[in-house]
Amino acid sequence: MEFVLHRYRNVTVLLVVIAAQLVLLAYQVKSNQDMRLIRVWSVTAITPVAKLVDMVRGGTVGFIKDYFILLSAREENRRLKDELDRLKLQNQFLRTELSTADRAKALAAFQQRTASRTLGARIIANATGANSKVVFVDRGASSGVQPGMAVVTPDGIVGKVIAVYPTAAQVMLVTDPSFAAGVMSEKYRVQGTVKGQGHGTLSVEYVPTELKVDVGEKFYTSGDDRIFPKGFPVGEVKVVRPGRAYKEIFVTPSGFARGLEEVLIVMDGVHQVLPGMQPENVPYHVLPSPGEASAVEPAADATRTDADVLRERYRKMGEAQGVRFGQGGRIPDFNSEPAKRPAAPAENGQTPAQPPAAQTPAPPPAQQ
Repeated sequence: MEFVLHRYRNVTVLLVVIAAQLVLLAYQVKSNQDMRLIRVWSVTAITPVAKLVDMVRGGTVGFIKDYFILLSAREENRRLKDELDRLKLQNQFLRTELSTADRAKALAAFQQRTASRTLGARIIANATGANSKVVFVDRGASSGVQPGMAVVTPDGIVGKVIAVYPTAAQVMLVTDPSFAAGVMSEKYRVQGTVKGQGHGTLSVEYVPTELKVDVGEKFYTSGDDRIFPKGFPVGEVKVVRPGRAYKEIFVTPSGFARGLEEVLIVMDGVHQVLPGMQPENVPYHVLPSPGEASAVEPAADATRTDADVLRERYRKMGEAQGVRFGQGGRIPDFNSEPAKRPAAPAENGQTPAQPPAAQTPAPPPAQQ
């Protein structure tokens, strides 16, 4: 460096003098905006450097800041993921509990609505077997369960009890190939026999081809099998095909609509009325049998009993003797001949006239 300065000493001095003059000139001269040139030159020369320094500083600080923010975000993301998994498990548990509560509420409402006496039970196990559709419930002989009892849900029939143990019972489901029950269609009152197929579809057999069954029509138990009470839902028709002698009808069981965890065992079945049918309680007039000869006066009101007619007869007997009941006074003579035989009618079907109070009472009958 000293060699260069010594060799180019004159040039260096010249450059220094020129630079000094330029500086002095820039210091003295002002621009159009009344600003010294040296200030303009200084700002113009420093601005790119300042921008570069600011870019480097901003990039470095931003990178470091983003790095730490990313670490914090990663930790927050992991925490939120764990919280989401926990909430999912809790939500699934609450859904299961709500579904169980809904099924229990539906079972309780069905027990109050149906006329049949039922017993609630829970499915605890499934039987093994390729085509076997058998389950075990937690009610047995100690609860009064017997083989042959029907098992239902509020949505439809489920199966029947085939074996009973002290604390459990074995139930054959409607989908078992060995299951069969009498059914009747809702719309056209077509009767048949529903049988299991080993899968989720039932078949209704022995329905003649000339009878009409529509897709979407529902089948109900007919009560002919003496196991299921009449009027319980069985399922909805999905397929109807004509056959040679009988129709091919396939039904989707409705008893499994809400799952199969809680069921009802029909302890004492009562037949129900199918939808669209009127109850068979229309009054019908029936004459009394010949042996039930009218021992008392015929009552105008059909709701009157023999005791009411007998009370009316004694009241008339008291009035005939001049006695008013409920007003005190003497007691009527019920030992008179008409009082001893109040139920003996006259030959013309009318009650014989009461003797006046002044007549002498008849002698008592001879001892038997």
